[in-house]
Amino acid sequence: MWLHSHMGHLEKYDETLARDPMAAFGLVREWMRTEWRELFAELRERRPVFATPVLTVVTRFADVTEVLSREEVFTVRAFGPRLDAALGGPFMLGRDATAMNWRDKGIMQFVLDPGDVAGVRELAGRLADEALDAAAARGEIEVVHELFRPVALGVCAQYFGLPGPDPQTLSRWTRTIITDCFANYLGDPAVQAASVEAGAEMTAYLRDELEARRAGRGPSGDVFARLVASGLDEERVVVNMAGLPLGFVESGPGAMVEATEQLLLRPEVLARAVTDDDFDRYVWEALRFNPFFKLLPRICERDYELAGTVIPAGTFVLAAPASAMFDAAVLDEPDEFRLDRPRHHQLFFGYGHHACLGVHPARAVICEAVRRLLLRRGVRVIEGVTRANGIFPDRFVLGLEA
Repeated sequence: MWLHSHMGHLEKYDETLARDPMAAFGLVREWMRTEWRELFAELRERRPVFATPVLTVVTRFADVTEVLSREEVFTVRAFGPRLDAALGGPFMLGRDATAMNWRDKGIMQFVLDPGDVAGVRELAGRLADEALDAAAARGEIEVVHELFRPVALGVCAQYFGLPGPDPQTLSRWTRTIITDCFANYLGDPAVQAASVEAGAEMTAYLRDELEARRAGRGPSGDVFARLVASGLDEERVVVNMAGLPLGFVESGPGAMVEATEQLLLRPEVLARAVTDDDFDRYVWEALRFNPFFKLLPRICERDYELAGTVIPAGTFVLAAPASAMFDAAVLDEPDEFRLDRPRHHQLFFGYGHHACLGVHPARAVICEAVRRLLLRRGVRVIEGVTRANGIFPDRFVLGLEA
């Protein structure tokens, strides 16, 4: 027992693998949730392309970016069919370098105009201040559901033009679908069925909204209106509109929570941040210490040699941006909080062919919501972060001064 308690992760894994391969995989899955920094550091040094009975994890910066930039080898077939099933039609992020992917991606980059950033930032700040003002008299706020998700849902309503039947329903749709696509590694059929049901509700709602838009009812300046004017057919408008909240309502608040927690853990850094005109850089360096999406799933379509290891065709691969952003071969002093890191070392929005299309407004919303919170007096932790499925921040209570 003493020997086992002092083993490294790989020794524990190898010992367990010899007795029970699925138990060994269970260890890895738990470590990726609870000890990911330590696990990934060990893997980068000793086994950077780490094969388990269920999946292979890629941990070094150069290898992670290679996987994410070789879409003809490492495809999104890991989650694309689930997105298609939920949305009732092909979604560009579930396709690799097809004509439909290139066309829809280009149109979405156009309608998500980088010129909107200032207005979106102002909107996020206003929504955040409204939520904070409402909570101030109580002296505390549960920031996941009272601040960060309402900000994201408000951006969906007012900027994307997708309020949902109500915010709670839109929130339920996104959580259900994203859980299946990015947390249901073992393919639980009940989780998949719930995703398909939620997607059918969302797309039915969007078809009704599209009919109203085409009849001249609805705002004229939001992303939905631009997409309707793009000339895409009904299926393409509905599926691409559905993709907007799926890409933001979970990842945006998730990033806000993780960045806030990391800044509150560093009072001296936070004191500098709230007086610095360039607040955003503190958010991104804080988020590096606990990114919301730590792993990006791919399927290896043919035998491929990576870092001296052959990954067989058909392997489920997890590229680990969270590990790559601590790779000392690329980042100086990766364990230190530094504000001079170049943006190309940040992998929060993916990399390569499937990098986030809404990166410009998303960066503004995330940073401004966190900034408005941390500018308030007396912000302090009352209850630490709890996470649904070990992934999605679901509760985080902070104190405020009235």
